Amino acid sequence: MTSPGNLRRPVIQLYKELQYMGREYPGGADFFHTKCKAAFLKNKDETDPEKIQMLIDRGRFVQKEIEALYSLRKYRAMKRKYYDQDEMDLQSRKIENFVKQL
Repeated sequence: MTSPGNLRRPVIQLYKELQYMGREYPGGADFFHTKCKAAFLKNKDETDPEKIQMLIDRGRFVQKEIEALYSLRKYRAMKRKYYDQDEMDLQSRKIENFVKQL
C-alpha cells in the first residue's frame, strides 16, 4: 500500500500534462485551465491512497479522451482540406439515413 506522499509526484505530473494539453482545447485554454484547477483543488485534501489512485486513473482517462478529441479535430480538418464539400454532404446524408433506419 502506498502512502499519499508517494502519490504526490504522479498527481503533479498529471496536472502538468493536463495543463499542457489544455492549450489547444476547443473551448478555450482559459476555460480548460480553470476547470482543471478546480477539479484538482476539489480533491486536494484527499488522504486515502486508494481514492487518490482512483482519481489519478480518472485523470488519465480524461487525458486519453482529450487526445482523442484532438485527433478527431485534426482528422476533420484534413478531411475538409482534401474532400469536396458536396461529397461530404452526400456521405453525411447517407449516414443520417442509415441511422434513421436503425
